[in-house]
Amino acid sequence: MLTLRILSRNPSAAAGGGILAVMVCMALLAGVLAPYEPVEINLSERLQGPGADHWFGTDEMGRDIFSRIMYGARISLRIGFFVVAIAGGLGALIGATAGYLGGWVDNLMMRVMDVIISFPSLVLAMALAAAMGPSLNNAILAVAFVMIPKFARMVRGEALAVREMPFVLASRVAGAGHAWIILRHILPNCLNSVIVLATLTLGDAILIAASLSFIGLGAQPPMPEWGAMISVGRKFLMDQWWYATFPGLFILFTVVGFNILGDALRDVLDPRIRR
Repeated sequence: MLTLRILSRNPSAAAGGGILAVMVCMALLAGVLAPYEPVEINLSERLQGPGADHWFGTDEMGRDIFSRIMYGARISLRIGFFVVAIAGGLGALIGATAGYLGGWVDNLMMRVMDVIISFPSLVLAMALAAAMGPSLNNAILAVAFVMIPKFARMVRGEALAVREMPFVLASRVAGAGHAWIILRHILPNCLNSVIVLATLTLGDAILIAASLSFIGLGAQPPMPEWGAMISVGRKFLMDQWWYATFPGLFILFTVVGFNILGDALRDVLDPRIRR
């Protein structure tokens, strides 16, 4: 409750939370609020500009762009949450294990993480998505894979400090196993940092996944994914500016919202900054 009260008084948290609340409402209520079906084709209304009937205009198939953006919010948020769940879960477990056990286990795990993180995230995600085949699920797995080292390295750093705490030493003396200590003591004490990093990673995940869809390695037509919409819309950018502009703005707002909220959470959850 204290954290929520502090966040409510933080202008950055209010701004980021407000942006994300709008996006979540769009995703949840798309089936109710969207004026048209996202894949409904009407060639007689193709490439119409923004107006009363189509607030954000129409695409080359006559589909309503506003409706497609609303349904696209579902896809983008799903991508972000799945990526964070996979990368955060695996990365935190790897980092906690490496930091707690140390020795050759730590060296081996961290060298693998170093190899992964040495490649640019987008380039590595492109290579993995291309190897697995273009699809939304494969794009999610590719993006999650390149995000794992972020969580692993951060949690390892905290695990190195937590493993020397008296309650961890007491658990060892009491005969607790490594798995018990990692799951019941190390990981819970790293949770605040994981939450902050997860919030910041959500924006990056959505942006990289949109980039994969833009080059044809992510969501496939006619799925209303924002990156895929921009990919097609850029062909009409000179005359039909609205096609690529509105999906791009929603990607921008979503990423900025997550980043602002992540910064505010860091300020609130880090006791050194809170003081």
